[in-house]
This record gives sequence, structure tokens and C-alpha cells, in this order.
Amino acid sequence: METNKSPNAVQARKAGAPLFTKRQIWSLLIPLMIEQVLNSLMGTADTMMVSNAGSAAISAVSLVDSINILLINVFAAMATGGTIICAQYLGRRDRDEAVETGRQLLLTVFVIATAVMLVCTLLRAPLLRLIFGRVEPQVMENAKAYLLITAISYPFIALYNAGAALFRVDGNSRLPMMISMVCNLINIAGNAVLIFGFRLGVVGAALATLTSRVLSAVAVLSFLRQPKQTIVIRDYLKIRPKFPRILNILAVGIPTGIENGMFQFGKLVIQSSVSTLGTTAIAAQAMTNMLEQVNSDAPIGIGLGMMTIVGQCMGAGRVEEARRNIKRLTLYGEVAVMALCALIALVVRPVTVVGGMEKEAADMAVWMTRIICVYKPLVWTLSFIPAYGMRAAGDVRFSMMTATCTMWLCRVVVAVVLIRVFHFGPIGVWIGMFADWTVRAVIFSLRFRSGRWAEKRVLRETA
Repeated sequence: METNKSPNAVQARKAGAPLFTKRQIWSLLIPLMIEQVLNSLMGTADTMMVSNAGSAAISAVSLVDSINILLINVFAAMATGGTIICAQYLGRRDRDEAVETGRQLLLTVFVIATAVMLVCTLLRAPLLRLIFGRVEPQVMENAKAYLLITAISYPFIALYNAGAALFRVDGNSRLPMMISMVCNLINIAGNAVLIFGFRLGVVGAALATLTSRVLSAVAVLSFLRQPKQTIVIRDYLKIRPKFPRILNILAVGIPTGIENGMFQFGKLVIQSSVSTLGTTAIAAQAMTNMLEQVNSDAPIGIGLGMMTIVGQCMGAGRVEEARRNIKRLTLYGEVAVMALCALIALVVRPVTVVGGMEKEAADMAVWMTRIICVYKPLVWTLSFIPAYGMRAAGDVRFSMMTATCTMWLCRVVVAVVLIRVFHFGPIGVWIGMFADWTVRAVIFSLRFRSGRWAEKRVLRETA
């Protein structure tokens, strides 16, 4: 097959030279970490703004965001299938195949996200009742309004995630960071105007979110048309499905989508149990979830960068280099987790004050957050970061099976039993999560040491 050599990430190197230098690795990782942290900080500001509209408002947003995060993670995971394949094509210096895979990726995620949007908008009331059961009437009304508007944004956030991933797989993580930063600032400004100026509460928050996601999708699709990068995509309306290639994308993306979906669905089951504890517990759990996410985001950015690095190494046939990079980036992830946990433990109390939380909910959130910050550095990194690299090599089914089993057998079962049977309150959620992290860390460490992850193949001839 004739190939087209890339001018950027896929440059020819001298024999024995690394595919990625330390400078190139940090040029990829730093914007990714900044983007992930800024997204969480913006989410924190978003939650704090909504919290000033009352406990019913923040409770509704927290419940619906459990659904939104589940679906957005599924969309992102489906995009992973395409980006892993693109990375490996770029590693073998086959630009044309990478570009066509990118085109089919955009079409696939758009169709899937649009179908999900239609289901969630048309069936939002029974969906909310099915998942959360009986909650306070004011919380349910706010939740229905918030889900209706935010569901419209699903195709746009799916397109943004896929487009941003295509830039990152080429080593350009700075542009997605800039787009995300600007659109998040627009979201915050929209919240300020619509929540405080027009007193629209959760409706204002949802409209600001929708606007920022539409703009982010438009921006990333516009930049993908530019000729400067390796993967250039134009004529979006002329993209037609090529089913062998789509099936190849889905063969990698579906296991990752199931893994992320089951992970988030398990959190929904747990959230359903938390919703029975009352508005105070829901608000405390929402703030704790948000802060726990903040100290995960920079390490997750490292994991996303690892997918590009390991994917290209595997495509180029450099297995040992891929192995070394997984070890190196896992160490970077551990340092990031330790630093962020220390920071969050210090600022959690002021955050609850600025967020205007009621005292009982704030005290509960501070207590849970500090317990998390003590335990998380011990096991979290090994339970998540190496798996990004092994997925990039094509080891997606093992990751799916492991994550799904530990989620349901450890996190969900333990949390539900502790909350519903032993009446632990929301701390039961985190005890279950600690069990999940610990078991995952052991299993993924053994898998990495075995080397079986490096035997997988994801590239195939496509029509």
C-alpha cells in the first residue's frame, strides 16, 4: 500500500533514536494536563454558581450530570477506537489511512450521539424516574429541564471530543486546550449572566453549557480543515460510511465504550442509593465527586497523552519503547496525583465556603474529601494510568472485562450494601471505590508485567 509521510508527528528518525523525545513528550502532556485541570476548575465554578440557587438546584444538576457524564464518556470511548487506530497508522507512517479513519470516526460518533440525544430528550421523564426513583418534586422538575437542554449538546460534545483527539494523536494538544479554555470561559460567563442576571437557575446553567459545546465543536471542525497538520479533514457533508473501516473502529471503541459506560452506569446505581439519603447528602456527595475529579484530571491528561505515544510506538513496531514510556508516564501520573491530593486537602474547606454550601453538607464534603486525599495516592495511579497504554496497544477487551468486574463486584456491591443495609451514608460510596481501585491496581500491574498486552493487533486492511 502506498503511504503518505506526515510532516509532523510521523517524522523519520535515525536508527535507535526514540520515536518521542522528552521535549516532545512534555509538549504533548503539559497542554493535556492543563486542559483537564481547567475543565474541572470550570466545572467547579459551574457547580458553585448553581449551588447558590439552592440545594434543590445543585441536587438536580448533580443527578442529571451523572447521566451526562456516563454518555459523554461513552462518546469519548468510542472516539478512542478511532484515535488508537490513527495513532498506529501514523506510527507506521501511513497518513492516508489515518485521515480516512478520522473521517469515519467523526461520522460514527455524530450518528451515535444524535441517536442518544433523541432518546434522552423524548424519554427524559421516565428515564429520570427509572434511574433515580422518587426524589423531591422540585429536584425532579429541575432535573427534567436540565436534561432536556443538555441532551441537545450531545452531538456537539461528541464531535469536539473526536476532533480534539485527532489533533492530540498528531502530537498537537495545545490547540484543543485553547479551544476548551475559551469555550469554558464562555460557559462561565453565560452562567453568570443567566443564573445571576436573569435568575434562570438550572435552565441558565444548561443553556450556557449548550452554547459552549456548540462553539467548541464548530471551532475544532474548522481547524481540522487547515492544511498545517497531519490529519486534514474537509467536506464534512460528503463523508459517506465505509463499513469495514467503521467496524474496525468499533472493534476497538466498543470494548472501551462498554468499560466507560459500565463504569459510569455503576456510578448511577450508587447515585441512586445516595439520592435516598436526602438533599444534604446529595449536595455533599456532589461537591466531593467534583473535588475528587479535580485531583484526577492532570493524571488523566497524562493517560490520554500515553495513548498517542504508545499507539505510535506500537504502529512503528517499537514494543520496548512503548513499555518504557508506559513506565515513565505512570511515574509522572503518580507525582501529579500526590501533588493534587495535597492541594485539594488544603483548599476543600474554602471551596465549600465560596460555594455557599449549607454547614452540614459542607462538613460532610470536607471529611470525605480528606479521606480520599489520603488513600488515593496509594493505589489510584496503578489502577488507571498503565491501562491507557495497554489500550493503545489494542488490549481493550482485557481492560473492559477487568474494569467491569471490579466496578460491579467491588465498587457497586460494597457501596450499595454499606449505604442501604448498614446505613453508612455517602462515605460508603468511597469505601467501595477504594476497594475497586485496589483490586484494579493489582490486576493491571500483573497484566503489564506479563507482556501479553503487547501481542494485540488493531490494524487491518480496510476498504
